[in-house]
Amino acid sequence: MSSTAGTAQHSPDDRPRLADARRTLRENFGFNEFRPGQEAAIDALLTGRNALAVMPTGSGKSLCFQIPALLLDGLTIVVSPLVALMQDQVSALKLAGVAADGIHSGNGHGENVEAWKRAAAGDTRLLYLSPERLMTERMLAALKRLPIKLFAIDEAHCISQWGPAFRPEYADLSRLRELFPGIPIAALTATADEITRGDIAERLFGGSVEQIVLGFDRPNIRLTVTMKREWKKQLAKFVSRFDGDSGIVYCLSRRKTEECAAMLVANGIRALPYHAGMGAEERETNQNVFMTEPGVVIVATIAFGMGIDKADVRYVFHADLPSSVEAYYQEIGRAGRDGAPAEAHMLYGLDDIRMRRQFIENEEAGDERRRREHKRLDALLGYCEAPLCRRVTLLEYFGERTGACGNCDACLSPAERADGTIEAKLILSAAKQTGEVFGASHLIDVLRGANTEKIARFRHDRLDCYGTGAERNANEWRSLVRQMVAGGFLQIDIAGYGGIKFTGKGRELARGEGEFLYRKDAVERRSKSELSQARKQERQSADNALTERQGELLARLKALRLELAKERAVPAYVVFADRTLIEMAQRQPRNESEFATISGVGAKKLEQFAEPFLAAINAAG
Repeated sequence: MSSTAGTAQHSPDDRPRLADARRTLRENFGFNEFRPGQEAAIDALLTGRNALAVMPTGSGKSLCFQIPALLLDGLTIVVSPLVALMQDQVSALKLAGVAADGIHSGNGHGENVEAWKRAAAGDTRLLYLSPERLMTERMLAALKRLPIKLFAIDEAHCISQWGPAFRPEYADLSRLRELFPGIPIAALTATADEITRGDIAERLFGGSVEQIVLGFDRPNIRLTVTMKREWKKQLAKFVSRFDGDSGIVYCLSRRKTEECAAMLVANGIRALPYHAGMGAEERETNQNVFMTEPGVVIVATIAFGMGIDKADVRYVFHADLPSSVEAYYQEIGRAGRDGAPAEAHMLYGLDDIRMRRQFIENEEAGDERRRREHKRLDALLGYCEAPLCRRVTLLEYFGERTGACGNCDACLSPAERADGTIEAKLILSAAKQTGEVFGASHLIDVLRGANTEKIARFRHDRLDCYGTGAERNANEWRSLVRQMVAGGFLQIDIAGYGGIKFTGKGRELARGEGEFLYRKDAVERRSKSELSQARKQERQSADNALTERQGELLARLKALRLELAKERAVPAYVVFADRTLIEMAQRQPRNESEFATISGVGAKKLEQFAEPFLAAINAAG
């Protein structure tokens, strides 16, 4: 979809051209070439058109609005959802010599007052605000008196996916096009399916927007989903394969994050927690350690990740089910950004489904939003139970078609599909005979003929279904129930405290209409020695880019980066991204002219950092 929004900010004769954008890219940010999608988004904004850019994590979305902000003569307002994200981006821009400020709760009152004075005086090019602060009548009225040239909405999927009860001001951003007619708006996100893109386009732009959507495939990331049994043992076994590597483990709650980090430490793994309940200083310390030191595992809630630029994350492990395919895709996108092999491993079980359904039902939102969120969860469950290539299922969700990838568990260890219609009917019968009010564990006990207090109390040992499934173990029945829920034959009654109930599809099956095919839980077909050898080959592939001496130099450069970051009270990656340090270690520039050619070294960073980094490189010989 492509159309012009409002009027351009310059006449055709004096409008900034793409040549100016390329010069700014080089001088301010130290890059010689645009990445895919950047030029199209920048061109749209410089010519007064709205732009919706959907670009993978690590593809340089921020430059799509930062470069126009420097070329358009006035103020750009950047809307960002997290204080930490605003602080990091403002710090990075200042180090690049860009006049940027943020007004947010992370600042003291005096700091916010001074930031506003600089913006009002015309000394600021980019001003970062949360949607809650921006969409107050007082702020909007004040901004109307300033020469606003551009609005940029970062993490724009929040407009569609964060409910009105959670961040209502994100939905309120739709007023910007009416309040500031003719001012172009950029919306940027790493993850948005077709429905979400349409939602953003309609709400924020009234349909008048140019969309730049890049491919979603990350073929270097191996995709695996396994049934959750003993999650601590499963996680410890997985992480033990990655000795000396960095990884991210996502947990649903703060408590579990702390528990998980402690468990990994007890297993000899250097793991650090990260969640919103921690103090800002402790969070920043843990983040800096993760960014700078090798072999660190960060155990986090979804509070961690936005804006993080660490190239060598070798895996992302989900100890709990994410909220949607979009959330899952965004989180696994933090792995393997250097292009070397990486893994995304997810555990999920019936309790995960119940909890996610509960979250949706408890949200103070309209029926339509709840219906949509249930459908999003359905799509994720479909991915988890995919009988064939997972990547095909994942990319189809985003409207992208591909063949079998050969780099997911479904391709590498195909699970056998079997006819489970008889077993499904036994489960349906047990649910019906017990009144559709009991959870999966009790139904399984009934089917297996267990002798529990609950069965005796409700006299369920007298039912016709009692003991009819004794030949299967509890794990097999759990898998069958889980897949029936994922397949839409059963549903978890959230209001009824997790009871298993029929669906229309389940009633049809009980009547003898249709069949239920289930996916036998995949068993690793490769021996431990084969897995170890495969991992060794992957590690060699990842390490081939650096010699041993270059690797030692890289470690020294990272230590220097951390020291310089602490002096400036900024996260380490704000000084230089990992890929910039890797290029320094490979090319080993010996003077300022050579240092200036390193990707990511702009004019201001050349001035500030050439001397210490060149000293470190030359000292290494």
